[in-house]
Amino acid sequence: MACQTPARFPKRKALRWLEIALWVLAVAGLGIYASVYLERNLYQAYESWSFNRALRKEAAAVAPARSMDAPDAFAGLKPKAPAPEKLAPGDLIGRIEIPEVGVSAMVVESTGADELRRAVGHIEGTALPGRNGNAAFAGHRDTFFRGLRNIKKDDRIEIVTLHGTYEYVVDSTEIVRPDDLAVLDPTNEPTLTLVTCYPFEYIGHAPKRFIVQAREAGKIK
Repeated sequence: MACQTPARFPKRKALRWLEIALWVLAVAGLGIYASVYLERNLYQAYESWSFNRALRKEAAAVAPARSMDAPDAFAGLKPKAPAPEKLAPGDLIGRIEIPEVGVSAMVVESTGADELRRAVGHIEGTALPGRNGNAAFAGHRDTFFRGLRNIKKDDRIEIVTLHGTYEYVVDSTEIVRPDDLAVLDPTNEPTLTLVTCYPFEYIGHAPKRFIVQAREAGKIK
């Protein structure tokens, strides 16, 4: 009688190939994560450095010069409001700082996938910081807006721009449905709305949105 090859050998070979395939997928996944992480952090580091450099140039350009005029000679003059900027997706707006919860990130125009991968996004069609109206920013709950889970009423938010630094005070937080756009409604006073996904620990596409709303306390620089 001829000997038969035990069935366990083909099974071992199949398992070995499955193991190799899983390792390849794991390495590929790590590579993708590493590239996204590196892109995000390199973008933030470069834009922060470039932005700080621009701020220093702006400060030097407006440094007070000595004058023989009376200190209040131009007290009655007020500058015209700057014309609304026409921003393209990816244009740099400034930086958001929330020291109490460890948030510090560059802000760019648009909430497209590319913009939100690298920065916090200004929601198109809403006001810009320092203007009357509702300035709205969005960010991912697992990257730049992770710290919002710990934010509370009366926390301070700073939006640093080349036109000045604007301070906001948190009025409220709430959880809404993704289709609840009332949080983006225009306001008569300068306000700030932050939007991220919720729950923060949810695996996959989170079903709700976490909203922070704040009022402007004034221009501090």
